[in-house]
Amino acid sequence: MIVHLVDGTYELFRHFYGLRRSTKGGDPPFGAVIGVLHRVLQMIETGATHIGVATDHVIRSFRNDLSPGYKTGQGIEPALLAQFHPLEEALAAMGVAVWPMIELEADDALASAAHIAAADAAVEKVCIWTPDKDLGQCVRGDRVVQVIRRGQTVRNAEGVREKFGVPPALIPDLLALVGDAADGYPGIPGIGAVTAARLLNQYGAIEGFPSTVLGTDRDLALLFKVLATLRDDARLFDDVDELRWRGPTAAFAPYAQRIGADRVLERCLRAQVA
Repeated sequence: MIVHLVDGTYELFRHFYGLRRSTKGGDPPFGAVIGVLHRVLQMIETGATHIGVATDHVIRSFRNDLSPGYKTGQGIEPALLAQFHPLEEALAAMGVAVWPMIELEADDALASAAHIAAADAAVEKVCIWTPDKDLGQCVRGDRVVQVIRRGQTVRNAEGVREKFGVPPALIPDLLALVGDAADGYPGIPGIGAVTAARLLNQYGAIEGFPSTVLGTDRDLALLFKVLATLRDDARLFDDVDELRWRGPTAAFAPYAQRIGADRVLERCLRAQVA
């Protein structure tokens, strides 16, 4: 079997702003939610049998306690934020495994789900559907891969090295050095992507750097590495078969009608029969 893991937060953002462009600024109350549901159904219609979706139930995590500059929900548009919880409810009603994260983040859930699924001998491959560079650290050979929907790029371990200049295991170190503006940490002054990759290929992980390389910035780099390292120990499920889609629950029909997703309901029922 192939396990598909979807970054629900990313998909919600993508559909929200994509819909806004097509509606010339209008924000249908559940427009982005419906878009994500259609996207998940498209995966099911094209053969996906085992799917899990990770979401950020709140835009805070343990990382905010480690660094005051780490990302928060500040600046997220209210019309988008209002669709976070409805997305989780809609996916659950549609019969899709969904993991709303509170102290951890959606990326941690994807990392944890990939770790659990890859340990199952019945799993042929794990596909993590997100363009987020953080998830590159979860890639393992050809068994756990990252799928970037735009262009249908499948990034295995060699693909991660080609893209970033370092193997998957060193992605947290790379991000610690160059920073991640989206997550709210700036990296180490004077170190860009090329220099960071060169240092990591020369010395290995940041912990192995000679003291002269980072100087007084060493502790800061190690803090940023903690922020960039995804947790893979969340117990999201015990058996991969829990991710098998078996059709919508009885709650989905009234829920779909309430949010104006009649077409989603029709597609869902057809997919169940198929």
